[in-house]
Amino acid sequence: MAMFWSKKSKAEKIRDTLPVSAKSAPQKSSKPVQATKTPKITKPIKAVAASPMAMTSTSSNGFSSAGVIMRPRITEKSGVLSQMGTYTFEVTKNANKNSISNAIKSLYKVVPVKVAILNNPARRVFVRGRKGVVPGVRKALVTLKKGDKIEFV
Repeated sequence: MAMFWSKKSKAEKIRDTLPVSAKSAPQKSSKPVQATKTPKITKPIKAVAASPMAMTSTSSNGFSSAGVIMRPRITEKSGVLSQMGTYTFEVTKNANKNSISNAIKSLYKVVPVKVAILNNPARRVFVRGRKGVVPGVRKALVTLKKGDKIEFV
């Protein structure tokens, strides 16, 4: 019945590997347990931006100007396209061409000439005897004018 080993929780696996004497119930001490006090927070904690995309301002429609761009899509094909001046990004599902163009302007300080959007649908896969789903993605192909470049760090 080795196939059921993966069904156990982490605590059960640890408990099963311990010797029999350690599995018994913990013995109670004669000292009473004191409750610890949690400190009160007097000031609200400010969130620290983790990426340059999070540090941009919001536009008049309430969306963050760079919140539409999730990450650059770095593949062999996008590497070839970037040599010709077209860069590929993964964008949110509600992104449109204007919001993507504004995000590129604010993040990378370059003006896009053309923005094309592609929707790759989710697809079902069958790997190692299990069914699964590869999630869909929305891509933006951003073409810059000749001479402009975007450097990915």
